[in-house]
Amino acid sequence: MDFNFTEEQTMVRDGLTRLVRESYDFETRRGVIESDSGWRPELWAQIAEMGLLGMPFSEEDGGFGGGAIDSLVVMEEFGRGLVVEPYVPTVVCAGGFFKHAGSAEQKEEHIGGIVDGSRVYAFAYAEPRGRYDLADLETTAKKDGDGYVLNGHKAVVIAAPWASHLIVTARTSGERRDHDGISVFVVDKNADGVVTRDYPTVDGRRASDVYFENVSVGADALIGEEGKALPLIELVVDEATAAQCAEACGAMKCAQEMTVEYSRQRKQFGTPIGKFQVLQHRMVDMFVEYEQSVSMAYLATLKLGESEVERKSAVSAAKVRIGQAAHHVGQEAIQIHGGMGMTDELAIGHYFKRLTIFDAEFGNVDHHMKRHIALASG
Repeated sequence: MDFNFTEEQTMVRDGLTRLVRESYDFETRRGVIESDSGWRPELWAQIAEMGLLGMPFSEEDGGFGGGAIDSLVVMEEFGRGLVVEPYVPTVVCAGGFFKHAGSAEQKEEHIGGIVDGSRVYAFAYAEPRGRYDLADLETTAKKDGDGYVLNGHKAVVIAAPWASHLIVTARTSGERRDHDGISVFVVDKNADGVVTRDYPTVDGRRASDVYFENVSVGADALIGEEGKALPLIELVVDEATAAQCAEACGAMKCAQEMTVEYSRQRKQFGTPIGKFQVLQHRMVDMFVEYEQSVSMAYLATLKLGESEVERKSAVSAAKVRIGQAAHHVGQEAIQIHGGMGMTDELAIGHYFKRLTIFDAEFGNVDHHMKRHIALASG
C-alpha cells in the first residue's frame, strides 16, 4: 500500500508544523488553558483562513475535496502541540453528520459555518449511565407538531463551552438500550431550556454537562432519518476515533523526543542518564510503540471507507493498540523524568495527561477489545 502523502498534504503538514511551533509553544498553551475562555478564537479563525476546516468536505459541500487522510495530517500535528481548539467536535463529528446525512439546506447552512470558522459545534452523545454504549440513551425527543421537544442530560460534552451549536443524540421511540428509535438533532446552544455546567478537563480542554429542559426544535433540526440514526452515529464516532488516534500519535512522538532529550541533559553520578543501557532500552521501546501506533492509525483511517465490519474492526484494533501504547509511552516518560515530570511547569506532564485521557474517549481499550472480538467471531 502507498503510505506517501500528496504534495498538498505535505504542504499542509509543513504549514501546521510552523503554526504549532510559532503560535503554540508550551508557555503560550499554558496561558491559554488557564485563561477564562480556555481557547483562542483568533487562532481558530487563522486555522479557517488556512483552509484546514474545509479540507475533509467535498467541493459540492463547500469544502476542498479532501477526506479522512487530511484530518489525520491535521490531527497528528495538533497532537504534537496539544492543541485544544475543537477540530474533532466541529469538523470531524458535526461535519461528519452533515456530510453523510444532512439535507441540502443543512449542508449549505452548517458546513459553510464550519468551513469559514464562524460556527463551533460540540457532540453531545455521552450520558451518565451510558458508559460507551451509543444506544444507551435516556435523553428523549418527543414529537410536538412538526418539531420535537428534547429532555435529558448529556455528560462531558467536549468543547461545549465554546460551541454555538450542539449535535445531540436522543431517543425518539423504543426503550433505553434499543438500537432502533435513535435520532440526531442539531440544537442552538442558546435555545430556551438548554442549561450548561462548564468545567476544565484534566488534559487542558473544556467540557460541559448539558441539560435539556423542554427544548423545542423544528423539523429542520433532525439530521437524517428519524429513529434510524445508530449506524450513522457509529460511522461518525469511528471517524472521530481514527482522528484522535492520529492525535495520540503526534503526542506520543513529542513525549518520546522530550524524554530522549531530557536523558541527555540529566546527569546521575556525573554521567547523562541516557548512557545507561537500561534506560536506552526503555526509550527504544517507547519509539517502537510510537511507530506501531502510527501504522495502526494509518490503517484505521484508510479503512473508514470500507464495509462496516472492516471499518469497525480496523478502528477498534487501532484504538486498542494505540490506547495501550499511549499508556506505555506516557508512563515511561514520567518514570524517566522522575517526580518533576508530573509538575505543571514541565511540558511532559501535560502530554502524559492528554495520552491518559485519550484512552477514555469514544471507548477505552477494554471496550474496543470486546468489540473487535465480537466482530471477529461474527
